Amino acid sequence: MMFVHASASVLRQTARSSSAAALSYLNARSFHITPLALEKLNVEGLAAKVDLSGKNVLMRVDLNVPLSKDDDVTVTDDTRLRAIVPTTKFLLEKGANVILCSHFGRPKGEIIEKGKNGRLNPVVEPLKTLLGVDVKKVNDCVGEEVEAAAKALNKGDVLLLENTRFHKGETKNDPELAAGLGKLADYFVMDAFVQPGYLLDKELKYLKGAVDDPKRPLCAIIGGAKVSTKLPVIESLIEKCDVILLGGGMIFTFYKALGYDIGKSMVEEEYVELAGKLMKQAEEKGVKLILPPDVVLADKFAEDANTAIAKASEINGDWMGLDVGPETLDLFKEEIGKCNTIVFNGPMGVFEMKPFATGTITVAELMAEATDRGAITIVGGGDSVAAVNQAGLGDRVSHISTGGGASLELLEGKTLPGVAALSEA
Repeated sequence: MMFVHASASVLRQTARSSSAAALSYLNARSFHITPLALEKLNVEGLAAKVDLSGKNVLMRVDLNVPLSKDDDVTVTDDTRLRAIVPTTKFLLEKGANVILCSHFGRPKGEIIEKGKNGRLNPVVEPLKTLLGVDVKKVNDCVGEEVEAAAKALNKGDVLLLENTRFHKGETKNDPELAAGLGKLADYFVMDAFVQPGYLLDKELKYLKGAVDDPKRPLCAIIGGAKVSTKLPVIESLIEKCDVILLGGGMIFTFYKALGYDIGKSMVEEEYVELAGKLMKQAEEKGVKLILPPDVVLADKFAEDANTAIAKASEINGDWMGLDVGPETLDLFKEEIGKCNTIVFNGPMGVFEMKPFATGTITVAELMAEATDRGAITIVGGGDSVAAVNQAGLGDRVSHISTGGGASLELLEGKTLPGVAALSEA
């Protein structure tokens, strides 16, 4: 964990980045540059310099945990919750009041009551268990009621703010939102995008190292439902990878670009042309961009669906593809076996449903096997992390990133604002 005294602009920058920072918060209830602006501190260093007893510490965390599709409430993997425990407990032991701040999904400025883009209510009870203390929650992240709740905190209390992305400004470095958050606390700690017990350095070392200075051959396994969120990453990886293996719902947009019938499978029509261009770009660069040669089909989106296996070029009718097929997994095994750095982001199918989990679980097993032979293996993205942990393989990969979208941005080659702020400090 690293800290830096900085200005309110850094609070805005770090709100969406994978950095770790602390901001001094003065009596005027606004953040200012201080003589310590150029000094980077770890959490122990901060505690040694200031008395945290009774002080409010606003702590930016990543609570984007996957929820059960059965009830949209039950947390199915608590990796990201466990990730915040060490820093939170340290601050509590120093007598601080900890105010937890996180986005949850992509509500795009709307208030959604339940589900992956909804309120943070599902994490309250798991956090209580993990932290061993009561966790109070408010229904907004700024405003008079939130300020009153923050002011009423007693030594060692934990307060959870509501989903910050209920405010559109959360994704736009909005100064008013930053100022509202600034009214709540005496210090700010950035603890999003950090693996339990490890420094930010480890995230940067593995994720940036994987694409900037990898042990070759470098393989990226990219899955997930929507091609729109992955196309910029794929485009960037074509410049850096030797092999790219694609899976998940997004493959059908690529199939559509090839002129295949995809039945009732999901497709993002507006990205079909770009998918075609990326395949051509990979070919021109000499990069293997491999689409699954076969898929597992279902006659409905349900666990009790009738299933079949078909060549990718032979999908038709009312069938929809929900996982990659056995021929694909044999091909992926061969390609992964040749590579010395492998990055896995995004499931290969609807792994929450048992009939369509084989692809994702098998890739997780191949990652573990690659680690055992000495390859560097990195897993990022909530669903991928959940799958690896559910398979009991979390301790058999080199690094599990809790970065979510931030990990994708690093793989894409973007400079994260908070990291840049730390580098400049």
